[in-house]
Amino acid sequence: MNQSHKPTVIITGASSGVGLYATQALVKRGWFVVMACRDLAKAQRAAQSLSIDPAAYTVMHIDLGSQASVRSFAQAFIDSALPLRVLLNNAASYQPRLKQPARSPEGFELSVATNHLGHFLLSRLLLPTLMANHTQQTPVRLITLGTVTANSEEFGGKVPIPAPADLGQLQGLEAGFLTPIAMIDGKAFKPGKAYKDSKLCNMIISRELHRRYHEQTGIIFNTLYPGCVADTALFRDTPKAFQTIFPWFQKNITKGYVSQTLSGERVAMVVADAAFAQSGVHWSWGNRQREGREAFAQPLSAKATNQARAARLWDLSEGLVGWAEV
Repeated sequence: MNQSHKPTVIITGASSGVGLYATQALVKRGWFVVMACRDLAKAQRAAQSLSIDPAAYTVMHIDLGSQASVRSFAQAFIDSALPLRVLLNNAASYQPRLKQPARSPEGFELSVATNHLGHFLLSRLLLPTLMANHTQQTPVRLITLGTVTANSEEFGGKVPIPAPADLGQLQGLEAGFLTPIAMIDGKAFKPGKAYKDSKLCNMIISRELHRRYHEQTGIIFNTLYPGCVADTALFRDTPKAFQTIFPWFQKNITKGYVSQTLSGERVAMVVADAAFAQSGVHWSWGNRQREGREAFAQPLSAKATNQARAARLWDLSEGLVGWAEV
């Protein structure tokens, strides 16, 4: 079917969890979704399990941990000539039980390579396409999933287990981020902290995209935290006991739990609704869920808003993805 009349959104990691339910919500709103996933068969099964209209989505392969795969995906999408309105950077790798770092094909610690560098490269490659599709009547957006655990302005970002997100002075990136280095700050490997650090990078880069491109292009750059979606595949590598206790704890103690369906609806709002057209915002519904609460702009920590560190993170990330060679 010709989808040229429908606005198109790319959703990375759309085969489960928030990405899958955002796909469902956006299809119901009349969008065409490119489900950008590593496992195409899994993505197809997941879409079928929710009875998502097969004419309203397509599945395309991407492995965000591989820069070659990211480049191949971006070129294939550009060649498709679909009318890209939104890039939603949603996918994430979280492997908190690792004793030694997993590595990307380029040799980088895998959670940072996937969550940060893969999305950074994808965003840079598709920026010209977003710019070409932007108009005042139909502004385009680049939205990234953030997390409370990477924002030390919030309680969840202060939790000391394994350690709060902290990029230090980017020593690990400055040194090339190859073996034996596995952490952005150059310190000893902590897999849970590596995930938090990568998500802090996501939030920093979104703000830096806003600073560099919003005024000249009109593109809307935002992050969001839809609430604690405690029972998604993101936690598949945690202990089985954690997978049982954590959702219960979020539902009954912290009151932070958000269903996958509601998380998808919230993401769809930030992707599509005029009320979320302000750029440079981190949208949140709070850590404790309240019936009828509206989204609000959540302040980010000094770690996420330090402009000099953001500019240096940008430059180092360009080097690590070989931007001069693209």
